[in-house]
Amino acid sequence: MTGAASLPRAHGDAVLSAAIRTTPEDFLVEELPGFEPSGSGEHLLLTIEKRGMNTVFAAKRLAQWARVPEMAVSYAGLKDRHAVTRQRFSVHLPKKVAPDIAALESDDFHVLEHAWHSRKLPRGALAGNRFVLLLRGVQADRDAIEQRLQAIALRGVPNYFGEQRFGRKGDNVEQALAMFAGRRVRREERTLLLSAARSELFNRVLAARVRAGNWDAGLEGEVWSLDGSRSVFGPEPYTDELARRLAVFDIHPSGPLWGRGELRSRDEAAAIEMRELAGDEALALRAGLENAGLEQERRALRLRPGNLAWRWPDCGALELEFTLPPGAYATVVLAELGDMNTMVPG
Repeated sequence: MTGAASLPRAHGDAVLSAAIRTTPEDFLVEELPGFEPSGSGEHLLLTIEKRGMNTVFAAKRLAQWARVPEMAVSYAGLKDRHAVTRQRFSVHLPKKVAPDIAALESDDFHVLEHAWHSRKLPRGALAGNRFVLLLRGVQADRDAIEQRLQAIALRGVPNYFGEQRFGRKGDNVEQALAMFAGRRVRREERTLLLSAARSELFNRVLAARVRAGNWDAGLEGEVWSLDGSRSVFGPEPYTDELARRLAVFDIHPSGPLWGRGELRSRDEAAAIEMRELAGDEALALRAGLENAGLEQERRALRLRPGNLAWRWPDCGALELEFTLPPGAYATVVLAELGDMNTMVPG
C-alpha cells in the first residue's frame, strides 16, 4: 500500500516541519457555492459555520431541529471535524415553513445565510473550497519555504487522494480487501471502502509517475482531463496545441479510477498503469471494484492551488491561503512543503 507518509514529493525533500490543527481555527475551510438560491421552493438552504464538528453530525442536528428524517437533509461534500468549516446544507420542508433559525445557534454552530431553493442540494454541487491554514512551530529557512511555495504556485502538485480517504487508522484498504473476501459491512461503510480501494490504486499510479518525473507531462497514449471538469479525451497524437494547453493548465494528464471496462489509456501511459497495478494486492482490489459494479473513470494527475498566498503573522508561524477544486485535498499541498505534526485529540 502507498500510505500517505510514503507518497513521493514532486518538488524535492521537505523544506519545513510544523504543527497543524493546534486549534480548529488553524484550519479554516469555506465551501464555494456552485449556484445561487432560486428564492422559492420547499428546500431551505442554510450556510453553516461549525467548529470541531463533522458534516454528518451537523446534518443530524439540522434534522432534529426541523423534525424531519435525516434523509431530508443534504450537503454537497464532507468537511473535516478538526477545523472551522463553512458549508451549505439543504433541508426539505414540504410545507415551506421553517422552525426558528435562532434555535440553531450555539458556540460551535452558526447560521450565516439561509434562503429557499427549488431543489435539494446534491453531492458535488460546489465550485470548490477555500482554505486558510495556520502552521505553528515552523522550523525551516524562510527563503527555502518561499521558493517551494513559488514552485507550487507555478507548477502545481500531484493530485493524490489525501490521508482522509484511507480512514482514521489508515486501514480502509485492508478493510476493503476483507470486504472483497466476503466480510459483510453496512452500506455506508461499503461506499467508503470502495472509495479507499479506488484511491489506493490511483495513488500508486501517480506515485510512479512522480518518481519518474512525468506526473505533469504528456506520455504516448495519454488520456487528458479538462481542468475544472470530469470530462476527458484522448488518447490522440501529442501536438503543439496539446502542449500549449498543458502549459496553461487547461488540461492535465490523468490516471485510472478503477472499475469495469477497458482501460482507456494506451502505449507508454497504459504500460505504467498496468505495471503498477499488477501485484496480488492490486489485482484483488481491481477485481473487487469490478465485481462491485464500478466503471472505469479518470482523475487528473495534476493539481494547482488557486490564488495561493502566504504571510508570516509572527515568529514561527506561517499562514497559507488557497482554493482547490472539489475532490482535492489541502493535505497534499501541505505535504509538498514538508512534515506536518497534526495536533488533534485522539
